[in-house]
Amino acid sequence: MYYVIAVIIFILLISLRQVNQYQKGLLFTMGRFSKISNPGWRIVLPIFQSMTKVDMRVKAVDVPDQKAITKDNISVGVNAVIYYKVSEADKAILEVENFYYAVSQLAQTTMRNVVGEVELDQLLSQREAISEKIKTIVDAMTDPWGVKVSNVELKDIALPADMERTIAKQAEAEREKRAVIIKAEGEVASAENMAKAAGILSSAPGAMHLRTLQSINDISSDQSNTVIFAVPLEILRAFEGKLPIINK
Repeated sequence: MYYVIAVIIFILLISLRQVNQYQKGLLFTMGRFSKISNPGWRIVLPIFQSMTKVDMRVKAVDVPDQKAITKDNISVGVNAVIYYKVSEADKAILEVENFYYAVSQLAQTTMRNVVGEVELDQLLSQREAISEKIKTIVDAMTDPWGVKVSNVELKDIALPADMERTIAKQAEAEREKRAVIIKAEGEVASAENMAKAAGILSSAPGAMHLRTLQSINDISSDQSNTVIFAVPLEILRAFEGKLPIINK
């Protein structure tokens, strides 16, 4: 009697399978898929049944450096990280042999193809758009496998040494160009303001005298300055009417 009970207990113990909260269990009966088991303890009959557990958590897969040639024939090295999770456990096991490996390989080939469709300037300035394109392609192709891709991020873009020097020179030239443009715009604005000030001073009686006195006051603060005083034309014109009387 005790022997039979011991055998039953032993069979129960070896039949128990624990499915964790973040997992789904695929139960196979005599080689055929039977059902998906939710988290908890499940009984799997030895010999007749087996169970494969699938991790349903989000996975971050590092896509190793890939050598690619851009549309304008520049060789670059690109690496990325892809975030995905299994959305349908049965498809992830039944439709593809090893979905971990398959997703990684698909991401590598897709990344090389997408990089080959864009020029270097686009690759450097439009990372988010290129990452989104890679994500869309990989997500569509992995959908039959029950895999959902949530995000793809380009981590690093390696350029040849000579190309880095060329880009640095181009950036320096662009900065110099902007500096010249900004300086020219400042000179134009300064000239416009000076023209407006001259118009105001010439239209207001006595304004030129006040401006002259202010300038003399500003430069007289330093005793080492030598001041040459120029009489404004307004003063000379004031004496024009009196010159005939002086001559008489």
